[in-house]
Amino acid sequence: MSKTKLPADFSGVHFHFVGIKGTGMAALVEIFHARGAVITGSDVSERFYTDEVLEKLGIKALPFDSRNINDEVQYVIYSSAYSAEKNPDLAEAKKRGLPMLLYTQALGALSETAFSSGVCGVHGKTTTTGIVGTLLKATGIPSQVLAGSIIASFGNSCTMTNLPSGSEAGEKPLFVAETCEYQRHFMDFSPKKIILTSVESDHQDYYPTFADIQEAFVDYIMKLPESGDLIYCADDKGASETAAIAFRKRPDLNLIPYGTEADGDFKIEFGKVLGGKQYFKIKALGEFALCVPGSHNVRNATAAVALVIRLLSSVGKNPLDYTDKIKAGLENFSGGKRRSEIVGRAKTPLGQDVIFIDDYGHHPTAINTTLSGYKEFYKGYKLIVDFMSHTYTRTQALLEEFASSFAAADDVIINKIYASARETPDATTVTGEILAEKAKRYHKSVYYAKEFDEAAKLGTKLLSKDCSEEFPNGYIFVTMGAGDNWKVGKMILDELSGEK
Repeated sequence: MSKTKLPADFSGVHFHFVGIKGTGMAALVEIFHARGAVITGSDVSERFYTDEVLEKLGIKALPFDSRNINDEVQYVIYSSAYSAEKNPDLAEAKKRGLPMLLYTQALGALSETAFSSGVCGVHGKTTTTGIVGTLLKATGIPSQVLAGSIIASFGNSCTMTNLPSGSEAGEKPLFVAETCEYQRHFMDFSPKKIILTSVESDHQDYYPTFADIQEAFVDYIMKLPESGDLIYCADDKGASETAAIAFRKRPDLNLIPYGTEADGDFKIEFGKVLGGKQYFKIKALGEFALCVPGSHNVRNATAAVALVIRLLSSVGKNPLDYTDKIKAGLENFSGGKRRSEIVGRAKTPLGQDVIFIDDYGHHPTAINTTLSGYKEFYKGYKLIVDFMSHTYTRTQALLEEFASSFAAADDVIINKIYASARETPDATTVTGEILAEKAKRYHKSVYYAKEFDEAAKLGTKLLSKDCSEEFPNGYIFVTMGAGDNWKVGKMILDELSGEK
């Protein structure tokens, strides 16, 4: 079956999006809209945070209906949650013989209309992509960037667009996108450059072994053109091994390592944490400051800097002329939705400060590094985490790793497991309670609260204690995971703020 290509010029072309409220879909809508496309879309009536993104563009999601597909619609793009067998929009589009592209296929087709770079890895994709977009915005170079979540420095959007008339980037604009390894979705993308943040075992329902997921990343890297840049984290064993395998297959690749273990321009030296900023040095460029916590985010920032430097060279610019703009852009990055997002502040009954943070971390490595980052960044605060594990298969496969990942936290609350739509609870024998019992072997203060109301009551109780002698600055309360346990933090925040 031949691939459907998108027009070089989107102006006036009518696209209909089925499942338009999905995070990736809404981001794609923003990209297409900025290029002049005419857009309609359909979805369920339930309100999502992406409704605000769509409303800014003057787009309202329609109910699913075959009448949405009229004679004006030229292309249909759809979420993997829907099929022509059950969805009336898709059934009508199929009946009419319209070009129909799955979201990942549409993203791939879009990448062929631009000078495209992909950001991939088990951890850090969204944050790294968000930093890339923030830096490109600061340089003023014509570009578009698509991240997997809302980024504050994008103007609370999933995308950054800077496409003035008379593009300096040549015939094709620069395009950077977060590209996902699950079910090899990134194989639809056509990258000229790749950032590889990390490779380790994950998505066990699709990649039973580490070798399976590593092979997928290698195959993606093989899509680079001759002498294409592979920017990889030298501090991540899996990323380094994967880069080495790819290089043995393709000695023409230009390997660009970054991290404390890197040789070359993007070697990192960590500095002090002071005044809400962490300072670090990049060998070739000097000192930088970052306003989000964690050594992992310093690495993400360095990867982003490396890609922007290479992209500037690609469009005939001297990167050294842009160093000050890149440094200023990095300080302007404040994170993304559910990525170390500060969702509120309150006072305990005893008058101590509480900062509420929500984070998407759902893999043991991400949990460990993120919590350690908070402990370093927020000195003098007691750290309480409420965690909800995502998928039974991942929890079962990495049970010991999960159990031992909360070392930096002072108190740990574990909820029931958040199941994927792709699995059933009886697929494994693991439960949230089993995870909590296992975690008690590694941590002195672990509690199991199956439901959110239980967790909120427990969290409120933990916050009612006087911690001022050991933790003079107060509390950090973190909700963490890919599920919906952010509701726990909101329940406690509302109660402490008197909004219950």
